[in-house]
Amino acid sequence: MPTPNILKHYPIRFLSVIDKMASNFKVKQAFDYFLVLDFEATCDDKVSIQPQEIIEFPCIKVNAQTFESEKVFHRYVKPVYRPQLTPFCTELTGIIQDMVENENNFIEVFKDFDIWMKEELLEKEKSFAFVTCGDWDLKTMLPSQCRTSNCNKPNYFNSWINIKRSFSDVTGTWPRGMIPMLRQLKLKHEGRHHSGIDDCRNIANILKGLGQRGYIYRLTRH
Repeated sequence: MPTPNILKHYPIRFLSVIDKMASNFKVKQAFDYFLVLDFEATCDDKVSIQPQEIIEFPCIKVNAQTFESEKVFHRYVKPVYRPQLTPFCTELTGIIQDMVENENNFIEVFKDFDIWMKEELLEKEKSFAFVTCGDWDLKTMLPSQCRTSNCNKPNYFNSWINIKRSFSDVTGTWPRGMIPMLRQLKLKHEGRHHSGIDDCRNIANILKGLGQRGYIYRLTRH
């Protein structure tokens, strides 16, 4: 079969044939685990909210060899500067005021996540890579939130895999979003779009779908 990272040279109509060939072709990924992450943040359709704040922090730990989900970190976060969610934000994300009202602020949730990272990966000296749908989560939103909250961003957030680029490597086409990727891979969309945890589950399915085609993941952002 073709080597995994040159699949982009093959028309999409041949992918079903490649899928069957890849089912018996096990490849060794460069990481022990993938961490699928997708933030949701305060937003409005009438004005630009500044500063924008993370209100949902989900992360799924996926075994890089089996592509099975093993652990989940999931917290809702109470925004500080705009504590009242807008109707648009609730309609888009499905996050209602009660879901964030009595939750911790970002600094506390961020501390919990760092503890989770140490227990699950860092202390066990496991290699890992974050996986996002686009670069916004770790290139834009997290650095902005850390500046807003006046806290340090751990170095393990400095690199990640943009699943859109991985998808492009396999199919030769740049995806317009998560839903088109699922559709093209013939995967069912689960849950609610723009729910952070549901988006993570769908991104994890895309991650698995491409991996089962023999794709070897590499960092797309350092």
